[in-house]
Amino acid sequence: MSIDKEVLRRRTFAIISHPDAGKTTLTEKLLLFAGAIHIAGSVKSRKASRYATSDWMEIEKQRGISVASSVMQMEYRDCVINLLDTPGHRDFSEDTYRVLTAVDAALMVIDAANGIEPQTLRLLQVCRAQNTPVITFINKMDREVREPTDLVDEIERTLGMPVVPCTWPVGMGKQFKGVFDLRNDRMRVFTAGEDRVGANDDEIISGINNPECTARYGDIFAHARQEIELVQGVSPAYDREEFLAGKQTPLFFGSAINNFGVQEVLDAVIDFASPPRPHQALQRAVDPVEPKFSGVVFKIQANMDPGHRDRVAFIRVCSGRFERSMRLKNCRTDKFFRPSSVVSFLSQRREQVEDAYAGDIIGIPNHGVLQLGDTLTEGEDLQFTGLPFFAPELFQTVEVADPLRSKQLRTGLAQLGEEGAIQVFKPVAGSLLLLGAVGQLQFEVVAHRLKHEYGCEARMAPARYVAARWVTCDDERELQRFIDANSHRVAHDAVGAPAFLASNTIEIDVAAEQWPKIKFHALREHAGLIFHSNSAVS
Repeated sequence: MSIDKEVLRRRTFAIISHPDAGKTTLTEKLLLFAGAIHIAGSVKSRKASRYATSDWMEIEKQRGISVASSVMQMEYRDCVINLLDTPGHRDFSEDTYRVLTAVDAALMVIDAANGIEPQTLRLLQVCRAQNTPVITFINKMDREVREPTDLVDEIERTLGMPVVPCTWPVGMGKQFKGVFDLRNDRMRVFTAGEDRVGANDDEIISGINNPECTARYGDIFAHARQEIELVQGVSPAYDREEFLAGKQTPLFFGSAINNFGVQEVLDAVIDFASPPRPHQALQRAVDPVEPKFSGVVFKIQANMDPGHRDRVAFIRVCSGRFERSMRLKNCRTDKFFRPSSVVSFLSQRREQVEDAYAGDIIGIPNHGVLQLGDTLTEGEDLQFTGLPFFAPELFQTVEVADPLRSKQLRTGLAQLGEEGAIQVFKPVAGSLLLLGAVGQLQFEVVAHRLKHEYGCEARMAPARYVAARWVTCDDERELQRFIDANSHRVAHDAVGAPAFLASNTIEIDVAAEQWPKIKFHALREHAGLIFHSNSAVS
């Protein structure tokens, strides 16, 4: 099949939400309905023998939360779906932001009882900034929740974009009777339980004016029909161009835990989400149907297989066709290599990849050769932009409890820093390494992973810093003068980029006044700050 036909088959999207909205459960059920798995995992009980397919880390299984993004590929309706599950917890938002640079659409999950929550809004702002189209799924309609019209109003007011209802709930909580499919003019009747998989397992009643609906559900259906007439009267019609520009969101209702409403969402991903779109590089826009391969590393994950101590670079294919063992250029290092072991994912389960096309996510196991933000091509010098690294707001010193395990500590921190799980800084003056994080939970996860994946107990203590800014200068000698003069508060990060550490934000303003040629950056994007030195902690 030709490259353009294969690209048209691809749908690549991420699932985003506030914690506990049901995102990971919906991920499971999408896999289930697409036939990629045959039994959904459970994230409800720490003692359960099954866990969410997308939650593969030991700490995720223990806590029942997602702390790392995971990738799953499946086929449905002759389309190849690349689904990325993201952490909901704000402490891991940096990982989620990077994942959002690698997708063409997002599926937003909202808890029907809570509506728009802070992390949901934060992630939506990232989608809006990148013009990423968003499909909305309001979950948990089988519980006592808010009125659907109130939820629609809140979404429109908070997100600043019109909602296009595609399904509408008939009742809620104990009176939840099903959802009415506005696109196909039919009602899918609700039955509690997780046994039904697929459209053929649900009872369907055709026509909003079908007397059977009124006869069976009386006032509940009459109320739902009034709401449907109201929202259809005030909501805009679905406009594909508006949706793809991130200016309207199709809306669906359901109950993921009961496998209900999932079918409509899965079909919407195929019908609404676009095939891969052009990716912007510093040099030019790269069209996905170009014949030559290009891709970008948007995620690094260490120890997905603890038995092999592996390190996998996740690459979004941006153009052309990838073939195993093809000759690729890492544009950062200007070196060529031939990846022979390349995999696709169903979370931690892998399959060898012979070829892949624009939109696909592939994994290349490597030992530190590839870094976050690296651009891979067949030879052209390109540099894809937009991969963010945020200045940390929390800092802790770290040292090993057992001096005999120092090597394991440095290896672990080097790999965890490279994958973006934590930011690791090596001070110019001083021997203790510094860890920087967006949220406290990152420190806990890193301590857990150091102990269980690298066999070393880490001692952490709060550091005196509250802010960091990466520093650059057009004059390399002036930059070195600045580093020498401020050696007590400058540290290099995992890729050797120098950062100015401050005990309060006023120190940053003072330094900026004293050193006018030095530029201070709250965001280290790979496109703007490239350093070829070795890891700061290796």
